[in-house]
Amino acid sequence: MSTRFSPLEANPIGYEEVHGLLDEPAADALLTDREQELRSTTRGIMAASIAPRAADVDRHHEFTGPQVRELANHGLMGLVFPREYGGTADTNVSYAAVVEEVAAGCAATSLVFVTQMHVAYPLLLAGTEDLKERYIPGLLDGTAWGSLGITEPNAGSDVSGMRTTATAVDGGYRINGSKTFITTGDVADVIAGFATGDRSAGRDGIGAFVIDGDAEGLAKGQPFRKLGMNGSSTAELFFDDVFVPTQNVLAAPGEGWSVVMKSVTKSRISAAAQGVGIARAAYARTLHALRQRHGHRFSDEVTYALATLRGRILQGRLLMLTVARQVDERPDVAPGQIGMMKQSCTDLGWEVSLECMRILGGWGDLEEIGVERCLRDSKVTQIYDGTNEIQRLLIGRETSRALKELS
Repeated sequence: MSTRFSPLEANPIGYEEVHGLLDEPAADALLTDREQELRSTTRGIMAASIAPRAADVDRHHEFTGPQVRELANHGLMGLVFPREYGGTADTNVSYAAVVEEVAAGCAATSLVFVTQMHVAYPLLLAGTEDLKERYIPGLLDGTAWGSLGITEPNAGSDVSGMRTTATAVDGGYRINGSKTFITTGDVADVIAGFATGDRSAGRDGIGAFVIDGDAEGLAKGQPFRKLGMNGSSTAELFFDDVFVPTQNVLAAPGEGWSVVMKSVTKSRISAAAQGVGIARAAYARTLHALRQRHGHRFSDEVTYALATLRGRILQGRLLMLTVARQVDERPDVAPGQIGMMKQSCTDLGWEVSLECMRILGGWGDLEEIGVERCLRDSKVTQIYDGTNEIQRLLIGRETSRALKELS
């Protein structure tokens, strides 16, 4: 049998067949008919036009804006937003299922896709009606690119250590400082940015602001060269006395921490869904390559390894969907629960990709098979939206509190 492989992206029929193997009844039982319909629609779009371009996007570092707009044209970008702002008023479970499908087909497209929601969501939470109407529809239909300005050179997962300042002036605030590792930062039309009114106040000094991408005093850095997610751009933002009018203030300094915390709940659902989707992609690509080499009969060692991965992917998906449903049903899901989902599912993406490369041996390193891309794309999901070390800290604190209550 030939030792050359046809990439999964080049075979849309094979794409849907192989990915469908992981539609486990136990996971499907957690989805409504509408949620399954959205998942099916997304998978069809990915198979037809987006997944076939994923390898070239990665190879040439092509921004996946057109792919994201295609998803938006099918009404998939505003799933958790009200209809009056261009959304479809669907569930967080729908959103998680859709992001999983996008990530399984092209992880870089999923990162730009979720970032649009991450920027629009603080506006929905805390914005005036004017701000919502002015900015959210463009973020949801892909006519405006958004960036979330939280991370700083010395304040990553520890948001309370933020150094970018917001100083009150007549008619608004002046923003000074910098942000780094900002997705879509180099092309941002609108930024949901966070800054502090008092550096010594920690979380109690933080405010939230909507900043236009062409604001005077705002400079955008060149995109970083990265390990993975190469179809999404990541850049620095520099604020030199940038004026933000009062009407663009989401939360005054001292009132922004709750906006941060409510926003990261959504973004951690995003990261978890990416982790599950990337794990699925690595598994599907491995099955595809093994089938091309060996047909449907594998060695016992490979069979056992694949069985373990199938179970682990199902476990990750069940955790993701269950926590997303909890968020749908009540707004106060404990941070440890959210952290457990984010940490477990993003570790899953990395670990499954690594194991798939081991199963394939030398073939696992080949660009044309695409498992090495899954490994590269998965790494950053363990880092952004609160590193997995931070998530473990949140989980541990929750456990300690529970033990303390027993004493």
